[in-house]
Amino acid sequence: MGGTGTDQGRSGVRAYIGSFTSAGGRGVLAADVDEATGALTVTGADDAVADPSFLALAGPVLHAVSETDAGAVAAFDVTGPAPRPLGDPVPVDGAGPTHLALAAGHLLTANYTSGSVTALPLAEDGTARTATTVLRHEGGGPVADRQSGPHAHQVLPDPSGDWVVSVDLGTDSVRICALDPATGRLTLHGETALRPGTGPRHLAFHPAGTHAYVLNELEPTLTICRWDAARGVLEPLGETPVVPEGATGPSHPSEVVVSPDGRFLWAAVRGADTLAVLTLGADGAEARLVATVPCGGTWPRDLTLAPSGRHLYAANERSGDVTWFTLDPETGIPTRTGAIEAPAASCVVFG
Repeated sequence: MGGTGTDQGRSGVRAYIGSFTSAGGRGVLAADVDEATGALTVTGADDAVADPSFLALAGPVLHAVSETDAGAVAAFDVTGPAPRPLGDPVPVDGAGPTHLALAAGHLLTANYTSGSVTALPLAEDGTARTATTVLRHEGGGPVADRQSGPHAHQVLPDPSGDWVVSVDLGTDSVRICALDPATGRLTLHGETALRPGTGPRHLAFHPAGTHAYVLNELEPTLTICRWDAARGVLEPLGETPVVPEGATGPSHPSEVVVSPDGRFLWAAVRGADTLAVLTLGADGAEARLVATVPCGGTWPRDLTLAPSGRHLYAANERSGDVTWFTLDPETGIPTRTGAIEAPAASCVVFG
């Protein structure tokens, strides 16, 4: 199909939605954002890249993983109404990349199937070049069908910019690495073990940079950790549930978001199809579940906060939509205020 859209330029906040083309998704969608209401209006799409399930924006260039066995990243020009591919996808030398992030002039990918993290330098035009490092994880966990080997699920820089952390569902651990901006070399600095069988999926940092919150997929819990950026050390402090006590049925948490003021944390939970609302202690060392609300669809794979901090967006993979919520500034409770159709939606980012 390629790109669709007619306008020649855009201003203001925009949203970009990733999706699974193998499940009927339209690839990468672009949308205008009404900052007052949170409403999205799709302006164009491009399906030239297979399964662009996770996105990261760097100015006018949008990066996407291609979550396939071959494993690649792709770049798009997003100055127009529809994303426009910039060259061919670049291999990440890893299988099933599920997440990517930008750090120190490099694009980093977490490769779930092969259990590795890849660093690719960025060219002057913002596109990725040939990979410089593939750091392979080792180990496994007690859940035989999910943890027979490493499964890197997320990679991101810490708030200080001195470290890169990768969350591995297969090994129940978080790795801390150093990235050399000159060579693109990733070096393992340390590894933090979490409770066996929890299956850590994603983490988010407290805005003060002193704590991190690891959302577990195999058990519906959040692990609160102290983060020491000076030493590059992550220390688990405890766990708290993201589903109510006594809840039955499958619950598979997917994404975690922290409010800019550090008062609230939200988590998406698939199966239960809810958004969990937690309050954070004044120093960030404690989290408490205070409410859960329906996600407005089925299987919320991703959860994203708008730049304004007033709206929350859930990408509901199996119901094929993106729902948005208005946040109560006093309680953090989300109220559903709208939705758009987005088949096999997997990710929402803003820029």
